[in-house]
Amino acid sequence: MSTPTPYLLVVEDIPDILKLLEATLTFKGHRVVTARNGEEALEAMERERPALVITDILMPRMDGFSLVHRLRINPETRDIPVVFLSATYVAPEDKAFALNIGVTRFIEKPVALNEFVPIIEKLLEQGAPAAQETINDIDFYDGYRKRLEIKLNQKIIQIARDERLLETLSDEEKDSFRSSLQLAISEREEIQKLLDQIDEQIDKFSKPE
Repeated sequence: MSTPTPYLLVVEDIPDILKLLEATLTFKGHRVVTARNGEEALEAMERERPALVITDILMPRMDGFSLVHRLRINPETRDIPVVFLSATYVAPEDKAFALNIGVTRFIEKPVALNEFVPIIEKLLEQGAPAAQETINDIDFYDGYRKRLEIKLNQKIIQIARDERLLETLSDEEKDSFRSSLQLAISEREEIQKLLDQIDEQIDKFSKPE
């Protein structure tokens, strides 16, 4: 019985982007498995270990930061290369935190496919990197909360600005602008939800046994 070709796991909650990445990598000859969030990604990895994980950061249920931390604290998955894709977490501090928790490469959205594909091919040629020592849970959640708090404040400012701008637009312009505003509101709500979850985790670590 032949061994199946190692697959690439693509994790993305936006359907159009997920389909584009899957189609591009499949066209290049790769076997691709998809997931819509970190929880689905972990379920896929329980069935079969991927050669590489390509994941968005801001996702519902389990985001990219939490997914990578879970991979790195597990001896069976800690050496799987992970590529981050993000349009939200692009500040130098975001990228530094990503590298600190064990991300292999960081690519900003929108993804330039002519640059994306060679990066993936090179990582596959290099194989699994040496397993690095991961940060502990307390340091992870503390650093993660700081990143989320900054993003939440940025989203609040962006939404307030866009709501003021919306009032100045014509009815025709408002229709197309509202979808962008609604996306920002959804992202703000998702970031707030993640912050609430992290505060719960930090409280657990703070309580004496």
